[in-house]
Amino acid sequence: MKLNRVGFVGWRGMVGSVLLQRMMEENDFSLITDPVFFTTSQTGQDGPDVGNGKKALVDANDITTLKNMDAIVTCQGGDYTSNIHTELRNQGWNGYWIDAASTLRMAPEATIILDPVNQPVIEQALADGKKDFIGGNCTVSLMMMALDGLLNANLVEWISVMTYQAISGGGARQMEELITQMGQVYARSKPLLEDKNASILDLDKVVIDTMRSDQLSTSQIGYPLVGNLLPWIDKDLDSGTSREEWKGSAETNKILARDDRPIPIESTCIRVGAMRCHSQAFTIKLTKDVPLGEIESILDSANDWVSVIPNQREASLNQLTPAHVTGTLDIPIGRVRKLHMGGEYMSAFTVGDQLLWGAAEPLRRMLRILSQH
Repeated sequence: MKLNRVGFVGWRGMVGSVLLQRMMEENDFSLITDPVFFTTSQTGQDGPDVGNGKKALVDANDITTLKNMDAIVTCQGGDYTSNIHTELRNQGWNGYWIDAASTLRMAPEATIILDPVNQPVIEQALADGKKDFIGGNCTVSLMMMALDGLLNANLVEWISVMTYQAISGGGARQMEELITQMGQVYARSKPLLEDKNASILDLDKVVIDTMRSDQLSTSQIGYPLVGNLLPWIDKDLDSGTSREEWKGSAETNKILARDDRPIPIESTCIRVGAMRCHSQAFTIKLTKDVPLGEIESILDSANDWVSVIPNQREASLNQLTPAHVTGTLDIPIGRVRKLHMGGEYMSAFTVGDQLLWGAAEPLRRMLRILSQH
């Protein structure tokens, strides 16, 4: 069936832009009778043309108009969700709220959406009359897509994960600043790069001095990232754990509806100078000793997007990198091997586009699911 009135908020940002791009590619707007585009700053101006001409943008804080939507899809951020969602529900709005922000993820009435992994959980939520469907944390969603087979076969006893997260997780301005930092370091280094007699130690000193100077742009990221990494992401929970690291266990178990029998998941989350792809290295304790070939088969056949990359040097370097995966829905997982600690222990490495499966794609697919109900 067609969805009637669907409102879109935050469609100009990184996640929202990718969402609209994917919806256009998949002809999703053909399922919507009346898409309505909202704005927080450009009310009355032309909205995007998604196949039925341009229409004027509507004020994103206009509760009366928002209440007329059958569903609202928002990529506007947590502050918007906190302000508007509560007001809409208090005024009796009973539409579907589909959100990329983290604000509602752990709320009892909310369902975290990642349908290739938890379609039965989503279907049960719809049958139960739930109306809040929230995209998961980017690293969590990408991890679960990669490990889908093992998780759904109940083969995972615990996971220790090291994440190497792209700057896109910080938004468009941080992406721009990383490129600016690259240019600033190159500009300072260029004379020595062009001097055949220059010492590599002199070049190294110029790079380090630039990274440590007040001449390097850090207003958005807060710290140098070019040639560097940042071993902390998100808020400090005052326990030696960041909020980003806490999400690994909390959200994974909610997505799988395992709150009563949670899988222990410990994370160390690191920001690196990649643009869009998050990478993750896993150490996994299995519930039993499973042959390596069987593990690879379980991983490879779990969903349409995951694929096992042979644990070989050239295959890993060619196919298991952000440069190769960016802009695709592919979820390669490789470096799969047993560890010397015992037959129940394995490691693996995966890469995925943070803006696709990590953000926009689950929202787009949730609209598809609603159109089938």
